[in-house]
Amino acid sequence: MEFSRLIEILPELNTAFFQTLYMVGVALLVAIVIGLPLGIILYVTDKGFFLENKLVKSVAGVITNLVRSIPFIILLVFLLPLTNSLLGTTIGPTAAAVPLSVAAIPFFARIVESAAREIDKGVIEAAISVGASPWMIIKDIILPEIKPGIISGLTITTISLIGFSAMAGTIGGGGIGDLAIRYGYYRYDDLVMYTTVIVLIVMVQVIQYTGDFIAKTVNKR
Repeated sequence: MEFSRLIEILPELNTAFFQTLYMVGVALLVAIVIGLPLGIILYVTDKGFFLENKLVKSVAGVITNLVRSIPFIILLVFLLPLTNSLLGTTIGPTAAAVPLSVAAIPFFARIVESAAREIDKGVIEAAISVGASPWMIIKDIILPEIKPGIISGLTITTISLIGFSAMAGTIGGGGIGDLAIRYGYYRYDDLVMYTTVIVLIVMVQVIQYTGDFIAKTVNKR
């Protein structure tokens, strides 16, 4: 009976799985495009660094901390008007990708900043002494040095986004979380609930293992 029920929900589970991948993928792309430069800015504009700028550092830091301090479930509701104005709807994977992206940007930016702080300042000072431009320092020293940290940060961010995407199911965001709530919770379907939990666990384990492997591979230290 349970096996036949599992076969029955397989199409919906498959759809929910790819919806989750889509939401997380979009948010991760936005995190890389915006969060990576933001993390570098937070690092290089700090006191004592080659692009020191107290105003930029303060504004970027406050905005980053402000967004990070809001629980994701509240952020979901708070950004509903923005999502609606951008997409004309607040339901579905694309709509859920908006708050996921907003949450991912500061999260990943702080990870990038922390990774950059592990760089030996002497290396940067040596580059400055030979006349390297700020862009050259960022491109040829900072980014290559923090590559393992970036990969690890992307792994952590991806896993966090999977958890956040499950929460997005509470407002009709689609994905595995939505499936678990509609069938597992509202209809008391334990099989669906257990299946979605197993799928999420497998996803997280695969991503963690892959991320750790890539980070070790690119780490030349």
